Amino acid sequence: MFDALWRQTGLSQPWLGTTVILSIFFAQTIISLPLSIYQTFHVEARFGFNRTTPGLFIVDLCKQFALGLLLGTPLLATILFLMDRAGTNWWLYAFGIFTFYSVLVQWAYPAVFAQWFNKFTPLADGSLQARIQSLLQRCGFKTQGVFTMNGSLRSTHGNAYFTGFGRTKRVVFFDTLIERLTPAEIEGVLAHELGHYRRHHIRNGLILSVVMSFLGFALLGWSTARPEFFQALGVGTASAHAALLLFLLVLAPFTFWLTPIVAWWSRRREFEADEFAAEHASSTELATALTKLYRDNANTLTPDALHSAFYDSHPPALVRIAHMQQLART
Repeated sequence: MFDALWRQTGLSQPWLGTTVILSIFFAQTIISLPLSIYQTFHVEARFGFNRTTPGLFIVDLCKQFALGLLLGTPLLATILFLMDRAGTNWWLYAFGIFTFYSVLVQWAYPAVFAQWFNKFTPLADGSLQARIQSLLQRCGFKTQGVFTMNGSLRSTHGNAYFTGFGRTKRVVFFDTLIERLTPAEIEGVLAHELGHYRRHHIRNGLILSVVMSFLGFALLGWSTARPEFFQALGVGTASAHAALLLFLLVLAPFTFWLTPIVAWWSRRREFEADEFAAEHASSTELATALTKLYRDNANTLTPDALHSAFYDSHPPALVRIAHMQQLART
């Protein structure tokens, strides 16, 4: 339907394909909007987590849409252009551009695009700042700074993370996290996050992402050269944008079997990060902090074992806390 409608405008490639794909993604957003509203203003509000106002919800939605257009349109148009005019090896050129663009966005996001949604201020607590700087030095981690993010503007959930790479690396604490945890507990949480960096989880994840992107583009290049790819998915008019859209839509169902493998790998990395935290901070304080976060976020402490093994990226709370208690004893 979208393809037929936009063809009537006389747009040429790659703008025709770009417009068709963006229109479908926009339609998907509109379709999922009622569920998002229910999640925010009913489920989250029911448990006392939501602080997002209707006005802020609309503003965030508009910003997300604008950011998607700003970042997605040039990349999408470039890939479609290559699919149409770069010959049989188009997928190799597209993979290179996609990889470069992804790294560029990850580098720029903390300092540029994240500011669209939240306010980041340097950590004001002098004693906590000194404690964190000491931890960063012990771990050999150089950062652009330690910042507090106004997460309380939208939710009472707390979190901490570091983002970016190179000179744009920064440590970020939700203001809700700082309000609830003691300095020693915050240090334990940060030591865990730094463990992901020092145990090369970030680097390995990036390498895996590049490898998977390469395989994905290679598979897309192989599929689009075969008419049966379009016939099997019910597309009468073959085109570059139809191939790309079909591939994106069917990728998740066909890779579903990877879910438990990815979850297992992620849980293993969480244990490694906890072990790193035990070496450079207090595992007891980290266990206490996690207990508070699980309680405050209303997370279940006893998830179904089979469901957790298949889907969960983090170990069950009781298993993880028992592991940290063992680390404290040894």
